[in-house]
Amino acid sequence: MRTDSSPGTLPAREHLPAGNAGTPVLDVVIPVYNEEKDLGPCVLRLHDHLKRTFPYAYRITIADNASTDTTPQVAKRLAAEIAEVTSFRLEQKGRGRALRTVWSASDAPILAYMDVDLSTDLNALLPLVAPLISGHSDLAIGSRLARSSRVVRGAKREFISRSYNLILRGSLQARFSDAQCGFKAIRRDVAQVLLPLIEDTGWFFDTEMLVLAERAGLRIHEVPVDWVDDPDSTVHIVKTATDDLRGVWRVGKALATGALPLDRLTRPFGDDPRDRDVQDVPKGLARQLVGFCVVGGLSTLFYLVLYSLFREFSGSQIANALALLVSAVANTAANRRLTFGVRGRGGAVRHQAQGLVVFGIGLALTSGSLAALNAASSDPAHSTELAVLIAANLAATVLRFLLFRAWVFPDRDDTGRPESAVVAQHHPSSPARTTGGYRPYPPRGPLPQRPAHPPYAQNGTTTTTQFRAGEAADGTWRDATVQLQPVRPHDTEPGDPR
Repeated sequence: MRTDSSPGTLPAREHLPAGNAGTPVLDVVIPVYNEEKDLGPCVLRLHDHLKRTFPYAYRITIADNASTDTTPQVAKRLAAEIAEVTSFRLEQKGRGRALRTVWSASDAPILAYMDVDLSTDLNALLPLVAPLISGHSDLAIGSRLARSSRVVRGAKREFISRSYNLILRGSLQARFSDAQCGFKAIRRDVAQVLLPLIEDTGWFFDTEMLVLAERAGLRIHEVPVDWVDDPDSTVHIVKTATDDLRGVWRVGKALATGALPLDRLTRPFGDDPRDRDVQDVPKGLARQLVGFCVVGGLSTLFYLVLYSLFREFSGSQIANALALLVSAVANTAANRRLTFGVRGRGGAVRHQAQGLVVFGIGLALTSGSLAALNAASSDPAHSTELAVLIAANLAATVLRFLLFRAWVFPDRDDTGRPESAVVAQHHPSSPARTTGGYRPYPPRGPLPQRPAHPPYAQNGTTTTTQFRAGEAADGTWRDATVQLQPVRPHDTEPGDPR
């Protein structure tokens, strides 16, 4: 039962305008480290594909993170020859660090990246970013493990990839199918809020981003891809796997302790169609039924144990009444919290009182069943009594659920109004709440169409910017003429009282 009417920190997703406002819609980042041989063919092939097939303005950004060969010179040459290509130089290694730095500084509303080897067929690029442009999804990933994907790679890497994803599903309850495919995209408004929450600067960056986004309720679109393994890949499998497992432990611990402010990534209340009040469609019925059955099953076991204990020193009617009373109190408390999502102590006494009324109905059914059994047999066996009580409790369970849902725990907010009133009273401009000691970002409007920043190529000119990754995070740029604007948790907006 959702009762929070305050808006989230992300705006409702909207379709990007079709017109060209001077800012590239898509910024494709290629993180590289010592890729002097593959970088040139990769950029030329990607540029040719985008020029022929992509209907929006685009940019290709080479993120060179501390290469020691001639990769920086190759990147500069490509940026000088192709207007849509720009180059960044970072003095520290780490793919995650490179993506965080470039994405934070980019002004494009859709941010993507792909590996320099172009193992993924480029025909999947437009399907990858289309759901983000349309406003349907928040992130998009290429999946090599989808059924319709066509993948060519060795048995060793296939085993490692599938094992890693099984670990993610088992430990972090991840539902996306492929965390490691180097073919992903994200909306810029999501990246602005999500990137400051990601700690990893290496290969685990992708996984951490996806896990946090999924736990926050963001929509992740998966695209089946055609993928051919690069036999000359420079990735160190053992070290990468070890670092990934450490990352899984760190993120799992943070999620378990509630240390991550995922409320920053919530959408406005009412953006999800499940929040809407639809006539004749019960809200949360399936989930409540599952919760009620689980609580009911445990309560029945608890009741039978109590009845057997009380039956040792009392008659069947007294044992039944005592066992049913104790289990009813526990059942009402469990259903209040777990099944119907009622938090806090408000109304707890009233709920228990109403639960006792429901208990009285159950007592009448079970006591009547015992009376009928005793009338039919003067000395029934204990197993027969238990069978009759189980049948009577099953009959009472259906009635108990209906009474709980319609009378004891109806869908109401904290003020006693139906939840539909919460939606009607929602105003997107209302201030965001403060949760867990963190102050969420103020809600933003539609994706901005700002003029391009100076470091990017415009009107056929090119720029190559050199800076340290640490400087991108704190804004201490070495070159005073470069006016990049990275996203930081403490950035302020006009009119923000902070």
